Amino acid sequence: MTITYGLRTGKSETVLGRLRRDVRGNTIAIMAAAMIPLAALAGSAIDAARLYVVKVRLQQACDAGALAGRKFMTSTDGTALDATATAQANAFFKNNFRLGWMGTKTAVFTPTKTTDQQVAGAASSQVPMTIMKMFGAGDVTLSVKCEARYDVADADIMFVLDTTGSMACTTADGTAGCSQPVATYTQDGNVNYYTVEKTGSKLSGLRSAVLNFYDTLAGNVDPTTNIRYGFVTYTSTVNAGYAVKELSSDYLVKNWNYESRRLTGDVNTGDSVKKTYYLVSLETCNSYAKRTPASGYPTNGLASVATVSWSGLLNIGTCVVTSQPVKPNWYYTQVNYDVSKFITGVPVPDPSKITGTTSVWQGCIEERNTNQGASTFDQSNLPADLDPDLVPTNDDTRWRPMWPDVIYYRGTGTTAVNTGVQYSGDSTTPYGDYYVKSTDQQTTSYTNMIANPNPAWNKNISTGYVSCGKRAQRLKKLTRDDVDDYVNADDFKAQGGTYHDTGMIWGTRMISPTGIFAADTAPWPGRAVPNRYIVFMTDGDMSPNYELYGMYGIERYDKRVTGGDSTEQLDDHNARFLAECAAAKARNIRVFVVGFGQTLTSQLSACASPGQAYFASDNAALQTAFKTIANQVAMLRVSK
Repeated sequence: MTITYGLRTGKSETVLGRLRRDVRGNTIAIMAAAMIPLAALAGSAIDAARLYVVKVRLQQACDAGALAGRKFMTSTDGTALDATATAQANAFFKNNFRLGWMGTKTAVFTPTKTTDQQVAGAASSQVPMTIMKMFGAGDVTLSVKCEARYDVADADIMFVLDTTGSMACTTADGTAGCSQPVATYTQDGNVNYYTVEKTGSKLSGLRSAVLNFYDTLAGNVDPTTNIRYGFVTYTSTVNAGYAVKELSSDYLVKNWNYESRRLTGDVNTGDSVKKTYYLVSLETCNSYAKRTPASGYPTNGLASVATVSWSGLLNIGTCVVTSQPVKPNWYYTQVNYDVSKFITGVPVPDPSKITGTTSVWQGCIEERNTNQGASTFDQSNLPADLDPDLVPTNDDTRWRPMWPDVIYYRGTGTTAVNTGVQYSGDSTTPYGDYYVKSTDQQTTSYTNMIANPNPAWNKNISTGYVSCGKRAQRLKKLTRDDVDDYVNADDFKAQGGTYHDTGMIWGTRMISPTGIFAADTAPWPGRAVPNRYIVFMTDGDMSPNYELYGMYGIERYDKRVTGGDSTEQLDDHNARFLAECAAAKARNIRVFVVGFGQTLTSQLSACASPGQAYFASDNAALQTAFKTIANQVAMLRVSK
């Protein structure tokens, strides 16, 4: 191998030769050559990002336009989208996509009506290139499509409405209430009392609010949506008996114990009259000893008992006949009555009277068994009255018809409360003082209760000690006319006292998906499970009364709720109310609560689903609250 070390040949080096061997500045040349492809790469990334941002905004604007178009669309048989919906759709699109944004040259949006009464849209925009324009790239046209629908899922709505006496007042009357006169109406053969409404009453505001709710929801549904409505009006009881009977007559008792009275014989009244017969036989004299009539009482309520005394010789003598007027002798106590015919709704004789009067069941009920004096309840083991799903199997779990005509007070003494008292009345009436005097309408005084025993008489009904409101409406599809007819019916009246638990018990029971009315709230064929809602409205605090005859009998005597401790009555009823609210929510029923002219108590707020308690200060605010709730039931979403 020959190695040559840097030998010069003696020839001079050329310029090109020197440049060929000189590597200084090569990087600059390379960068200059690479600048063009690098610029194209960066430009494409920048313009692609711009296109992505513009397309996202274009899609959002398309969605907004389609939603607005569907919101304002008037459902008609025509195939074209109406002018109002088109204008609103375009307005919302333009507000969400401004022409010129990101240099856009065009912004075109076309809303259309679909065959299933929804709104579709197509939007496009021409986007100029920036850096890529240097490489000959032209403007890019972006296109998107959208479709919106009002998706009101099938829904069941149970209104639980306070229709107590204070609803006849206005919100301006405040908690003091108002002094309105009492009037009557006849329903199912019974004379009922109600408080006459003032102009602008809360009850009139409620009627309008319910119809406003219906209209709001109706305006947000498409032809495929199913909405069912139900109503429970409540006071100290609920008129739900006929709804139960529609399911099965076996769900009602056939005999029941009422705080009533029974005949124990005759008692003298007035002065006796003597008449003497001469020269009569002993046999003839004895024939004068009798009761007239032999049994029972004539229409005036008075009978006569004749006793005789005879004196004579050889079967001929003098006979003295003493005739004593008598009237019924009553024992006031708990009495068992056969109600098998009464619950059919036909007139039946009143067994507590001798006047030949009849009674007709209106449909209000006494509740089934409960836990006495309970302040807390186990949701996994609720008593029969609070269990929305329990099927009646015996008299402890069956409902009992309220029968005000046979109910009597008998005083507050220990004997009167626990067993009963004998009493035939001390007035001139022969019927046992079943009327109420004008002054002592209802007191806890033993004397006055004895003198005025029957709470079914007019003064007691008119002052709310007995009430039976409008029949409950089971869940079903109702037209607006149906709803209007319900809230404007002659028996949709203000009467009675406020027991929130009675309304909530029956509202939950009638919408529970697992209870005896489950078929009413079952999914429609081929449809998902409906959303379920209770709209609970009240204008007052819970106000139970120890002497009132309601869904749990007369608490003073029956002691079904308190167990005999009257000081715990309010707390016991509030506990029952909250237990039933919890039972509703446990069954995935959303509970809306509206306090109408009534500050929301802690119990009312706790009853509502989270964030769903409302206060309405007047009729206008009630309208707003009901409309807000209706809008929550109607949920708008983009489908595509």
